[in-house]
Amino acid sequence: MLKTEPAAQPAATALTRRKLFTLAGASAALAASPAAASGFGTGFTHCVASGEPAATSVLLWTRYVADAEAMLTWQVSETESFAKPVAEGSVKASPARDWCAKGIATGLSPDRWYFYRFLAPDGTASPVGRTRTLPEGPSAKFRMAVFSCSNFGFGWFNAYGHAVEANDCDLAVHLGDYIYEYAKGTYPSAGQIAEGRVLAPDTEIVALTDYRLRYATYRADPDLQRLHQVLPMITVWDDHESANDSWENGAENHQEGAEGTWAARKAAAKQAYREWLPVADTAYSTYQVGSLATLFRIDTRLEGRDQQFRLEAVMEGAKEPEALMAALGKFRDGAWAAQDRQLLGEAQEAWLAEALAASTRAGTHWQVLLQQVLMGNLRTPRDLMRQVGTGLPDFVRTRLEAAAAASQAGLPSNMDAWDGYPAARARVFKAALEANANLVVLAGDTHNAWAFDLAHEGTPVGVELGGNSVSSPGFETYLTFVKPDTLAAALVAENEQLKWADTSQRGYMMVELTPARATTEYRFTGSVKQRSTRLAGTRRITTEKGSAKLTV
Repeated sequence: MLKTEPAAQPAATALTRRKLFTLAGASAALAASPAAASGFGTGFTHCVASGEPAATSVLLWTRYVADAEAMLTWQVSETESFAKPVAEGSVKASPARDWCAKGIATGLSPDRWYFYRFLAPDGTASPVGRTRTLPEGPSAKFRMAVFSCSNFGFGWFNAYGHAVEANDCDLAVHLGDYIYEYAKGTYPSAGQIAEGRVLAPDTEIVALTDYRLRYATYRADPDLQRLHQVLPMITVWDDHESANDSWENGAENHQEGAEGTWAARKAAAKQAYREWLPVADTAYSTYQVGSLATLFRIDTRLEGRDQQFRLEAVMEGAKEPEALMAALGKFRDGAWAAQDRQLLGEAQEAWLAEALAASTRAGTHWQVLLQQVLMGNLRTPRDLMRQVGTGLPDFVRTRLEAAAAASQAGLPSNMDAWDGYPAARARVFKAALEANANLVVLAGDTHNAWAFDLAHEGTPVGVELGGNSVSSPGFETYLTFVKPDTLAAALVAENEQLKWADTSQRGYMMVELTPARATTEYRFTGSVKQRSTRLAGTRRITTEKGSAKLTV
């Protein structure tokens, strides 16, 4: 479907629900302060966060603003009292990194909850955070809260709030579009902005200072602070952390010259991302969850992606039906199918193939891709235009018409997804089959929920779970003339690999891994226009190890 945007714990270290809310309350109070909201206060302005978990280490993050650069002390402890820290170190907070400071705690024990904090030179302490190391060796269960597409202006981050309140996951994963780059009134439009969601800066973010202020705005959200405070997070960037529909050497929403060079903007976007988030400065990596799973954080956006095709450009000038189908057929059999098309880039693709093989050689049960865009094949229902009627925005109607025509020619609609790079997808599938992987793909990007059985030349290769967005609108906003159930049914009927879809709800995925099965629980939040942790419903989907099939 098209993108509808304008362009297990030891008892001694268990954290009780009461303690969780103690931490959350501290975070919420901080977020309500002017310093946290503006990003320009002094002291610890944006709480704490952790990420890059391993069996014996974790990365710790905070932001401390002072009159001059300051050395902070970080501590990790098994108790909130910090009477006997198990790890300690120092890190500098400097204006050169927008006062963001990151340290790596090592020598920790596997599969354990820890508390952590930062201390300023004057003895002031940051809020206390909670983090967790990954298992080592056999593990019975591991749970991840998986998010994507969190547009501040469209509404409250209720999915983050619910995940904190549920307190049933070991790790948070964000699959991209953690922030959005647009100017105030663009996406969302002036009439779509949720009350109380004041965006800064109010212009499109292009320079380093812009990206930093946008992160400061997002990170002042109380539910996002709470999530970072109580769970380690693995994050991958998608396009909006830089600019819409970005690729290695450009982006749809970047005007070369008028907005400087793409190289400068991409560098600024990467720098701010790595300053403000608890992430390593690497484009891709693996995380070993004992013998249970290998998590592969990959980059489908900036590392080696060729420029996206535009169906509208392929169809341009073809007015008659025969000419239109001829143009689409030529494109389908030519440029679209080209064997040298890259989404990951050669180096990352080779790394992933070897990493998949290494994981299965080690006897790991699951191989899980943490990545941005849909891998399953998805075509637009061919009769969709007859159902939608009038009243659509011009850009939506144009894309729908192009997508419907593409379906008639046997082409997918979203050229920004893996569908736009079929040869690259085939190479990854081939590598997964050669490795005998139990492949689970997790994806974000589309704002809607999808469940696919993946296949390569008729051979089952794995499953994919695409997550609905935290707050960014889905098809219910644009295809208002089609009932969501009708649209979902039409999509499933049109696409053999697609087994289930939800195109009208926001939320997140809880993904549970055991040696025998992987279970995804879609958790749907209520309206994002009001702050609430109430769920509107859930849906559970499972896959048995070795089946490469979903039970929906």
